[in-house]
Amino acid sequence: MSLHNNPSEAQAYTRRQFLHNGALFASAALSVPAFLQGTAHALPRPLAGLSSIAGVNEDRVLVVVQLSGGNDGLNTLVPFRDDLYRRARPTIAIPQSRVHELSRQGRHGARDMGLHPAMDGVRELYDEGLCAVVQNVGYPNPNRSHFASMDIWHTADESGTGEGWLGRYVDSQCCGYGKGESGTAEGSPSFEPPIAIGRSMPLALQGRQMMPVSFESEQLYRWTGDRSEDLSSAYERLLARHAERQDDAHHDETPASFLVRTALDARVSSETIRQAVSKQPLVRYPGTGFARQLSMVASMIRAGLGTRVYYVSLGSFDTHAGQGGTQGQHARLLQQFSDGIRAFYRDLQAQGNDGRVLTSCFSEFGRRVSQNASNGTDHGTAAPMFLFGPMVNAGIHGRNPNLRNLDNGDLKFESDFRQVYSEILDNWLSASSVDVLERRYKHLRLINA
Repeated sequence: MSLHNNPSEAQAYTRRQFLHNGALFASAALSVPAFLQGTAHALPRPLAGLSSIAGVNEDRVLVVVQLSGGNDGLNTLVPFRDDLYRRARPTIAIPQSRVHELSRQGRHGARDMGLHPAMDGVRELYDEGLCAVVQNVGYPNPNRSHFASMDIWHTADESGTGEGWLGRYVDSQCCGYGKGESGTAEGSPSFEPPIAIGRSMPLALQGRQMMPVSFESEQLYRWTGDRSEDLSSAYERLLARHAERQDDAHHDETPASFLVRTALDARVSSETIRQAVSKQPLVRYPGTGFARQLSMVASMIRAGLGTRVYYVSLGSFDTHAGQGGTQGQHARLLQQFSDGIRAFYRDLQAQGNDGRVLTSCFSEFGRRVSQNASNGTDHGTAAPMFLFGPMVNAGIHGRNPNLRNLDNGDLKFESDFRQVYSEILDNWLSASSVDVLERRYKHLRLINA
């Protein structure tokens, strides 16, 4: 079954559990709360006496930041001494005098690169050794469609179909999915679902066995089902029956029981998250929607939620017209991104959790090298990726963009984005990247784990 980057196609709970023991009874289906139609909470039950998953480092967290719309990499990480850069962008190039020059020389001799002047926060983290930048990231035969390219990044597959790469990772940890298996029997260890903050459920998080939690704000993420004593009593009776039969390895939960348990899990989950994010952050965040997303993530980490993957996004990077140089739409977006990331890591540092959290930032593609007639930039190909945290091998990775050797006016990619994914899986999340990505990719030495 193919999945696409469309929130309307998100399943509410796992297919295996939904189809368990055949079709659901009509009466049971009518009892499904509306809340469950948008978010999955069908978590595998833990084995008796176990609270963690063997071989999995559950203390580490990954936060993914998506810059939607195609961020202009050349005006984000600027080759400020390259005359070809200024010639290609006569009105939107960043003047050398305004660029935040990066002091750390790259592994491959990369130098004379700097950040957009609106990125004070990222420059600060970079100088502290908390930021790694990977240049010229892309994939073969690039697709310039927003939706198609985003699907490719989300699935880590050039067809753009299938489950999300992080969904497959979660499946492999909680359900034994990998190398084509469809899951394990009832009683697999528990694993918290990924959490996405925003209006849509990212394809990257959608798996075959477990689906993510997705909400725009904690006030919108609340239990809307029946709070009656009957539902609670039914849930308690279900748990009692489960305890009595936990020694029976072949015992299967009925569809009706599954719905009741899932409904109560949803109620508990929503209340836990709302309580977590209701606490005052330890630092002051900027008053932007993006910063609010990161503040909620930091609050959930501080509260000790077991979630290992969080997903946030910042949009409107499709700067075809009026992009601007040091001022304008692109500068405003980069400042929101930069200031939000800085506040996020200051909060994590105040919590003592910064060493637990790796943040990876990407966009579906960069922009063309030359500006267009509308003082903007059109869809391009390769662009930089950013990684943040004390565990990163700080500095610039990869050679500077080669503006003399272009592919029909676009940058040629040098690092496949799946090389970054592979290293995150292997060296940070303690998972097998080969099982998740179905191929081995060379690491770029981005993470000191």
